Amino acid sequence: MDAISDGAGSDSEAISIAVVSRAELAGCAAWQSTFADERKDHRYYEILDDTVGNFEYRYFAFIDAHGVVRAVQPFFLVDQDILEGLAARRVRWLLLVRRFYPRFLILRSLMVGCAAGEGHLATSDALPASALARALSDGIVAQAKLLRAQLIVLKEFPAAYRGVMSCFTRRGFARAPSMPMTMLDIRYDSFETYMEKALNSSARRKLRKKLSATAGVSDIHMSVTDDAASFVDEIYPLYLQVFERSKMRFEKLTKEFFRELGQRMNDKVRFFVWRRGNTLIAFSMCMVQGESLYAEYVGFDYAVAIDLHLYHYVVRDMIRWGIDHGYKWFRSSALNYDPKLHMRHRLDPIDLYVRHTSPLANVLLRLALPWIVPARYDPTLKLFPDYRTLW
Repeated sequence: MDAISDGAGSDSEAISIAVVSRAELAGCAAWQSTFADERKDHRYYEILDDTVGNFEYRYFAFIDAHGVVRAVQPFFLVDQDILEGLAARRVRWLLLVRRFYPRFLILRSLMVGCAAGEGHLATSDALPASALARALSDGIVAQAKLLRAQLIVLKEFPAAYRGVMSCFTRRGFARAPSMPMTMLDIRYDSFETYMEKALNSSARRKLRKKLSATAGVSDIHMSVTDDAASFVDEIYPLYLQVFERSKMRFEKLTKEFFRELGQRMNDKVRFFVWRRGNTLIAFSMCMVQGESLYAEYVGFDYAVAIDLHLYHYVVRDMIRWGIDHGYKWFRSSALNYDPKLHMRHRLDPIDLYVRHTSPLANVLLRLALPWIVPARYDPTLKLFPDYRTLW
């Protein structure tokens, strides 16, 4: 992704921020156009608000001197475990403290961004990125204190924002990498051509061996639709199987989330479904944006998934579909990096900007943050040629 430019408009005009509820945004033109160019536009945030209830959703309204709302930036409140995602052996001495103080390093946090995905600044022609970032960095600490939040996190903003968001680091925020997304160039005539040109002989041989696990299985077939309402009861247990196996968890989606996506965002959502005979054995919820196909969430029936190497099977099918439909990039959410490394994905860095509302605690946090992010300790990430771009 290219760096985010400041865009049009003046950033000298006084902009104030205020916390508003979802109900107060009804009929707000700025909200209706928020993230219009992104796959996860304002409708996605409304769906999360309606269906995923383990967060307190709020919104910052950016108001000009005439009282006009120029932009709306979503955020949410959550009790965040600072040690989440770190192996117990790395934080053993900190976990001992929790025997006496159970909420040690579990902080009420104000998180700017998306509860289920990467974050973006809600810029527009009326309010360029520099003005929005500056207004937010100027006022967010005071807003966090009013909301009784101890920690402020700008959650998973793409690296393209680093220049625009440097105002946050000047305001005492520390930047560190979150677990990155990945991207794969699929500008090939076919999946087979991609394997021949993008993979070395060893990677091709290993991939073909994994795909051969389904070579003799003739009753697996894929279908693609923009609405999961008719089979959501089948895909949701498969999503839960993957969720429960994950070592890193943040958002736990609901059945209603998947149902509403197809009902309210079918222009940007694609559900890939694999059945063996009449039994659904895998699915992937993808989103489309420009020249990219984004793999967001998957589900597998692990009674058959491991023996059949279904992960590689479904990725191959999604890439084939993407190539056939003219997409140039296959993008994937975080984790499961080993197969992505061998398939020649590139890292797509996303950053955390973190600050404690207490100046003293923030000094300690800024020193500790680079050492407590899981991205530092993932051994597979370090094997990617572009690992340094995370930092």
